[in-house]
Amino acid sequence: MKEELRNLGLHFIVVDLGEVEIMENISPEVRNQLKLALLNSGLELMDDKRAVLIEKVINVITEMIHDTDELPKMNYSDHISEKLHYDYTYLSNLFSEVKGITIQQFIIIHKIEKAKELLLYDELNLTEISYQLHYSSVAHLSNQFKKITGLTPTHFKKLKNRRRIPIEDIGNETD
Repeated sequence: MKEELRNLGLHFIVVDLGEVEIMENISPEVRNQLKLALLNSGLELMDDKRAVLIEKVINVITEMIHDTDELPKMNYSDHISEKLHYDYTYLSNLFSEVKGITIQQFIIIHKIEKAKELLLYDELNLTEISYQLHYSSVAHLSNQFKKITGLTPTHFKKLKNRRRIPIEDIGNETD
């Protein structure tokens, strides 16, 4: 990315991983050249501040749920607000307007995805999974799981087990 910016004669400051601030105003032609160069590198030019902020919210949630073994002890709203240095109400309204769902709904969907992953790993029982994902009870996790997937966690796990048929049994199933 830095090389592409230099090739176009642009001066920039690296703000964050994958995020740069260009020091000068760029012409539409240079902007298109930059956009194409980034696309060829598998990157995307995002210059809409709202889109960038939504992407940051998504990244914080993804990191919070999928990339750590333990969720933050504080409220999700406080965690997101603290990480991004924005008022949560502003972030929440913007997210809902752009994505069509609330941050809370987005978090629930990702928590259920994490629960599915943990069920498939088969290392934790449902009580341990509900505790790890900060659910108040197994029943609460089960209700949200069913609402999102249409299945109970137990039924989801049984489906996974049915798919694992030993090779020597293929063709001999009675289901």
